[in-house]
Amino acid sequence: MADEHELQEAVARFVRAFGLHQPDQTPCGQPIPVSEAHALGELARDGALRQSDLARRLRLEKSTTSRLVTQLIKRGWAERTPAPDDGRGVLVQLTPPGVTAAARLAEARAARFSAVLDRVPEGERDDVLRALTTLTEAIDAT
Repeated sequence: MADEHELQEAVARFVRAFGLHQPDQTPCGQPIPVSEAHALGELARDGALRQSDLARRLRLEKSTTSRLVTQLIKRGWAERTPAPDDGRGVLVQLTPPGVTAAARLAEARAARFSAVLDRVPEGERDDVLRALTTLTEAIDAT
């Protein structure tokens, strides 16, 4: 039966193997921080978001998200606009170059995940996805 040490070691090996510990690039080899890639993905999927909603989705502090959005703006990938229904609210949305960057990341991510999945025996793929879901739910419950 697995214990907490074995789980810790397995997660650490996964983080390193997948490249999540590299601060300056995504696991699919794109030269941007993972947090920026996740923000681009959220904004590409759902369009303009309140900055506070983006922080919640990314599970980041509001101040961290603000710095992250500022970095996306400096890259020319995003812009802030006032929320139309709330004078204090701020929406974040992708610019056309941000849409292009998000699409490039999505393509690289799809290629990487496809290659990884191809190496998992077909009969074990559902088990892998179920295990990841179970682990995520256990983390969410803490």
